[in-house]
Amino acid sequence: MAQEVAVAFGAGVLALIFAGFLVAKVMREPQGNDDMQAIARSIQIGAMAFLRREYTYLSIFVVVVAILIAVLIEPETAIAYVLGAVISAATGFLGMIIATRANVRTTAAATKGLNPALRVAFSSGGVMGLTVVGLGLIGLTVLFTVFGNISDNADDVISWITGFSFGASTIALFARVGGGIFTKAADVGADLVGKVEQGIPEDDPRNPAVIADNVGDNVGDVAGMGADLFESYVGSIIAAMAIAVFAGLAAKDLASEYLFFPMLIAAGGIAASIIGTFFVRAKEDANFSSLLWAIRRGILIAGVLVVIISYFITDWLSLDIDLFYCVVTGLGGGVIIGFITEYYTSYDYKPTQIVSENSQTGPATVIIAGFALGMQSTLIPVLVVAMGVFISFELAGFYGVAIAAVGMLSTLGITLATDAYGPVADNAGGIAEQSKQEPEVRERTDALDSLGNTTAATGKGFAIGSAALTALALMAAFAQATEIESADLLNHKTVVGLMIGSMLPYVFSAMTMNAVGRAAFSLVNEVRRQFREIPGIMEGTAEPEYDKCVDMSTRGALREMILPGVLAVAAPVIIGVVLGKEALAGMLIGSIASGFMLAVAMANAGGAWDNAKKYIEQGQHGGKGSESHHAAVVGDTVGDPFKDTSGPSLNILLKLMSVVALVFAPLFI
Repeated sequence: MAQEVAVAFGAGVLALIFAGFLVAKVMREPQGNDDMQAIARSIQIGAMAFLRREYTYLSIFVVVVAILIAVLIEPETAIAYVLGAVISAATGFLGMIIATRANVRTTAAATKGLNPALRVAFSSGGVMGLTVVGLGLIGLTVLFTVFGNISDNADDVISWITGFSFGASTIALFARVGGGIFTKAADVGADLVGKVEQGIPEDDPRNPAVIADNVGDNVGDVAGMGADLFESYVGSIIAAMAIAVFAGLAAKDLASEYLFFPMLIAAGGIAASIIGTFFVRAKEDANFSSLLWAIRRGILIAGVLVVIISYFITDWLSLDIDLFYCVVTGLGGGVIIGFITEYYTSYDYKPTQIVSENSQTGPATVIIAGFALGMQSTLIPVLVVAMGVFISFELAGFYGVAIAAVGMLSTLGITLATDAYGPVADNAGGIAEQSKQEPEVRERTDALDSLGNTTAATGKGFAIGSAALTALALMAAFAQATEIESADLLNHKTVVGLMIGSMLPYVFSAMTMNAVGRAAFSLVNEVRRQFREIPGIMEGTAEPEYDKCVDMSTRGALREMILPGVLAVAAPVIIGVVLGKEALAGMLIGSIASGFMLAVAMANAGGAWDNAKKYIEQGQHGGKGSESHHAAVVGDTVGDPFKDTSGPSLNILLKLMSVVALVFAPLFI
């Protein structure tokens, strides 16, 4: 193993060691009283039952695809594919285990104060972030070393390693879609019947869908988001390595510094993320802004450290300084997209406040204002990514674009922690409500939950921006692998592919939104049935049948996730075989352009609707139970599949289609 690869492998091991330290730290925290522990166990059982059933379905799909890859491409690619799928599934599984154990500990910590609760929730998110980057880098370096011992031809080794990204993408798509359908079906069922029809508070134990809603926070926003960003992380590194080889930058004997550079940048990001986590802390009397700054401080410190480390890595490998500037371009672009997303989705700022004001005239104006906000919010992110592509390409071609994607994702260890922490805080609030804790405990968990909504929205913006850069880099690697020098817009096949690619994100989003609608329809009727047929629920003298709602959400999600997943995998293969590589290149470009903007619009509109509702719940425009609140709940219900199912799933659609094209490139030459 080359010295550089050993350093990257060591960084991955360091990430897992520190994740283990955080696990031990979280597990030492007290779990509260018996009622709190019983509720937490119900959430754990439901979440793990869903994950086991989902992975059982996916294992069949993975085996079938692996056989096809082994027959049509190379057995080594199939091995890498299976490993990528297994590690991606493992990151979701490990993240779910710690999240469903940290929620009750966060509630217990909130009985002591705000900062203890923040530290427990954020530490659990750190486990998710560091597990993703650690396992990703270890998997890549092990494959690179093993395949390098089989063949010393860089073309062969990198072609085989692309299967690792494909495997990660496969699990990510199904985890995102399946988890998103589950969580939003449960959320819609709980909100529409419980909050609107019955007028009971959020997370009230009388609501039959309340446990399913808490379970959904984990399967969608922990396992799903973890798999999503794991795929982005390894995809960006593999894209840079593939471009280096296929564009002729790297030596054919695997000894090129261009192959080591993206791995070392990722390694430096791990060290920076670990250091950044120590700076996330808040004062006991912290308000929303100071809580947000506590999170932001850790991310900014990690970013500054990545810049410094990247400069020394560039110098160590004797590479052109322009590649350092590509890292800075990507990192800076990610920071800007995060701030812009926060501006459009946080109730501290005017856009979401305007959506909230529109609740005074009913749900229709809330929806109109929110959707307009989503479309308007595409402006800055698109310009940022476009400028990032332009600058990095001018500096170092498409290899520079891939390095910019690696730079944007280099601080993923802490960035993902700020996202994965949100569901833990949300669950903690639910446990506090259901176990009837003192009002100040719920106030503290609500403060963390509000912060989690903003950091989750920021995380989604970051994920979408990184997905666009990663998908572009993978598309460029495909073009070089198939010897396409440029996409000719006067070629009718390219135009046809472009139009089909632009259409696919809309069809995919329609499929996932309809899936949420169908699953939610069944759950709403089940919740209504229980309120109607089980006497004593509203009085609190009878316990709802929580398990039926969990099972119904699980069956609906697993049934509905199949067709969108098959579409994403099959579309590039069909277009490439039937219309050729030029049409497939056009399809990838079209899907990236339309899918990127649609994902931003949906994620930001959904985030704004959610926080507009929370703004009213703080006492604005009549407060909880008012007509404005009912209108905002309807807007939030529409926004749920926008921000947590269809929008985030588009990230994976773009990357998955690009990596499928790259893996199956030999069929299209």
